[in-house]
Amino acid sequence: MEKRIGFIGCGKMAQAMITGMLNSNLVSPSQIAATANTEETIEDVASRYGITVTEDNKWVAETSDYLFIAVKPDVYKGVIQEIKSSINEDVIIITIAAGMPLDKMKKAFEQPVKVIRSMPNTPSLLGEGMSVLCPNDLVQEDELADVMELFNSFGQSELIKESLMDAIPAISGSSPAYVYMFIEAMSDAAVRQGIPRDKAYKLASQAVYGAAKMVLETGEHPGALKDAVCTPGGPTIEAVATLEESNFRSSVMKAMQACTDKSKQLSDN
Repeated sequence: MEKRIGFIGCGKMAQAMITGMLNSNLVSPSQIAATANTEETIEDVASRYGITVTEDNKWVAETSDYLFIAVKPDVYKGVIQEIKSSINEDVIIITIAAGMPLDKMKKAFEQPVKVIRSMPNTPSLLGEGMSVLCPNDLVQEDELADVMELFNSFGQSELIKESLMDAIPAISGSSPAYVYMFIEAMSDAAVRQGIPRDKAYKLASQAVYGAAKMVLETGEHPGALKDAVCTPGGPTIEAVATLEESNFRSSVMKAMQACTDKSKQLSDN
């Protein structure tokens, strides 16, 4: 790929995506430019990735074929106001924040713009990201294919209609946080039983990774895979019963609903 890729903002999510792109060898450091607000971040990111890093949002906007707006939702309005006169008509603008509908982006730029609304997640850092994309009607099929190739370079991607985008943070964008909490809780319980902390984290993390891989690669229903582990009268079904008594699945669903509600609130603001 010979396109120029720009990032307005270079926080953890942007760095995860940049790492994944570079590790895949789909693009080279010379093709990527990013902006940051502090000299410390500029020096750190430039030295770590070998990319161009600057404070100049307009320059990055002007020189990019694919422009990722990687700032917090409350900063979007100011950033767009700053760069809207600097973009060219062929640039593909990609949002990665929750609560940024395509219509809101069109109004903010005050001109026809090619926009892809996306929701990646932090495992992109290791090439295991899960990203969901939704383009507006100005994005051509070949352009969308190129952008999906970028996202696939650091994991997997799926297309979805925009009416469902506010539900995506709960299932993939934010969900690594719940998984980390689950791993931490299992590890704490293991430490309580006398297992060393480092081994507890390794055992819990590999178990979660392996279980997820079983779902993805076997195509089996998660419930069937759960049943296969539950020997009649054994310890696993006791653990499952205790989780059910504690409203485990209901708690997860409530947490995801809260995440979705917040995403919708951001979209409406």
